[in-house]
Amino acid sequence: MVYPQGPFSTAGDGGSDPANGGVESTSSGETSEMAPLDTGSESETYAAPARDEAYPPSLSLADAPSLGEGLKAAREASMRTLGQLADLTRVRAEYLKALEENAWSSLPSRPFTLGYVRAYARALGLDEEVAADRFKSECPDLSDKLHAPVGSDLEEVKKGSPVLVGVIGLMVAGVVAWNVTQRVMTADHAAPSDLQQTPEAWSQGDPLAVVPISAPLPAPPDQTVPAPYITPGLDPEAQAASAAEAAAPLPPGPAIPVGAAFNQKGAVYGAAPGASSVLLQARKPANIVVRNSDGSVVYLARQLNTGEAWRAPLSGDMVVDVSEPLAFAVYLNGEYHGSLDVNVTPISRLNSQAAQSAAAAARAAAAAATAAQPASAIVPPAPAGGAAAAG
Repeated sequence: MVYPQGPFSTAGDGGSDPANGGVESTSSGETSEMAPLDTGSESETYAAPARDEAYPPSLSLADAPSLGEGLKAAREASMRTLGQLADLTRVRAEYLKALEENAWSSLPSRPFTLGYVRAYARALGLDEEVAADRFKSECPDLSDKLHAPVGSDLEEVKKGSPVLVGVIGLMVAGVVAWNVTQRVMTADHAAPSDLQQTPEAWSQGDPLAVVPISAPLPAPPDQTVPAPYITPGLDPEAQAASAAEAAAPLPPGPAIPVGAAFNQKGAVYGAAPGASSVLLQARKPANIVVRNSDGSVVYLARQLNTGEAWRAPLSGDMVVDVSEPLAFAVYLNGEYHGSLDVNVTPISRLNSQAAQSAAAAARAAAAAATAAQPASAIVPPAPAGGAAAAG
């Protein structure tokens, strides 16, 4: 059996080796016969490579495409593995592989990596300085700070800077001075008046006449100002008060005596006082809707609070629709005549009742006036015969 010998072969240059059974070996690269290890077994033959094949001459990294490829080519030419070189250089095999693959990010800090490059090149018989320079050129150090540019041009600019600043300052001052001068020269100055004295033809006029002021006018007549309308649902406190007042039951029987005059206790809506003989006053918060007979037109729709009232016009095809009839007191010709009896009531019906009430009041007044006259004031008509007898 033939075993190739690597670069670390222990074969000597000649003579016998006691470890090999005293068999003489040569170093010329030729095979040598050795004694069998066991009696009766086949003899084994070892072949040692030539010296120049085990240790190649030093290679140059200048012609290599990159530092990693040059190191890898030198290692393969030396017929050694990464593990062997790791034991020799005391550098981990993965770092040596990263150097061959130019994987700079897989290596430690830059000073350590530079030491690994030098050690790897030394173990492969390469020039350490060439390998170090090649590493610095292929993997530059980006942490170096930029230095200020230097040179003759920069020095000349520094020398001429005060002069340039002075020239610019003089130009700015000149422009400012020119603008100020132009403004002063073109400014409008007050010219003296041509009128030095008052002409003799001018005379002082009469003094201002006294303007008579009449007596103050009387104040305008009072007007009925309706109370502010509170929309139910928008004011919680007012809504709660209205709801509590509306829920209160009406007092038993008519609270207002029949024939009592209307007493205004709140806003009055509807027609003018002289153009109405029917008035509806709310005894508690209640809803009222005034519309025409077919409901196509709505004249009033609101909630009347306690004391508020509505005047009905003297004519018109209208009906009044209320939420609670007993909540509205009816006033005819300014006098109380009970409450509404139904929810929907025609205005013409109320006007008829007002007219009848006015006629009855007129008859009663005439009868009262007749009864109040004395009996002597009433002269019975004389008989016709009496007049003739007297003659």
